[in-house]
Amino acid sequence: MSSSSAVTARWRLDWPTSSGTRPATALLKVSPDDFRVTEYLVPDFESPQAEETGAGEHLCVRIEKTGDNTEYVARELAVLAGTKAFEVGFCGLKDRHAVTVQWFSLYRPGMESDDAGLLAAIAERWPVLAHRRHARKLRRGEHEHNGFELVLREVRGERPQIDAALARLAERGAPNYFGPQRFGLGGGNLDKAVNLDPTRLNRKRGGRRGGGGSASKNVLYFSAARSWLFNEVLAERVSAGNWFTALPGEPSDDGKPTGPLWGDGGTHATEEQERLERSVIAQHPEFEQLFSSTRMKPERRALVTRPDQLRWEWVDENTLRLQFLLPPGQYATTVLGDVFELKDMSLSRDNK
Repeated sequence: MSSSSAVTARWRLDWPTSSGTRPATALLKVSPDDFRVTEYLVPDFESPQAEETGAGEHLCVRIEKTGDNTEYVARELAVLAGTKAFEVGFCGLKDRHAVTVQWFSLYRPGMESDDAGLLAAIAERWPVLAHRRHARKLRRGEHEHNGFELVLREVRGERPQIDAALARLAERGAPNYFGPQRFGLGGGNLDKAVNLDPTRLNRKRGGRRGGGGSASKNVLYFSAARSWLFNEVLAERVSAGNWFTALPGEPSDDGKPTGPLWGDGGTHATEEQERLERSVIAQHPEFEQLFSSTRMKPERRALVTRPDQLRWEWVDENTLRLQFLLPPGQYATTVLGDVFELKDMSLSRDNK
């Protein structure tokens, strides 16, 4: 548990699992190589044909990085390329304490003759696995999925129970909670969200690109509050045992169960589902007031995350290797946290 117990008592940061208990404990990220993530873009970008015919104003590079987070790498690439920070594009934020492979786009119109020199400079910092020209900038959330290869160490639990839980995870999925890292240490980002001035947030939204730190921090805190409310609604559904089925009033077009990303007006749900969601949010009037004062539109998020192509193997009695795919915006730690009580060893290292 967190040492900041006075704060965590205010904000719940551990939510119920699908089965009510976790059958095992394990260590996560003992080393960066234990947490490998590969980002896959849409097929027409990744294909060999795209490499052969690629042309455009953006130089795209696929790099492997260890010990560096995505935003740091993007800033460094901007310096190397002589571009503005907002002219560097990427699809998703990847963990620092991991080995990650992802694409970045650099806006360099008419500078094709200089690409070789820039690629050589980048390769001095990070391995360059592929590169090509493309007509447009990479944008957040545009990748198709993330591939994970993870190693859990010092696994404690009965192997038959663990195997059964993983098989159930592959078949039914897990509650699609936002990971606790989004809420800051001890829920600190939620404390900041309570004190946000929503009128200032409205002014900042849509401001200049690559804007100032205060604006981006406000958005971070606002997003944390929105995500936490989603988790609270999902936790209510998990406790009731109906998180994987749609309720009357479900607004999604495909009928799959979703939960609210709260906004001005609250929720798109109706009937029973609306009543449930509003009753949960009403327990947190400080956030209900915050969202009623913004122009953020309500959105929806799937209640269920299901790892695709989930495979696992026991390396030895206490070491487990797992591989699976997840769509953008879903968390490997959330998926595994439905089965394992995880201790993230990267949190004991310098994370600044």
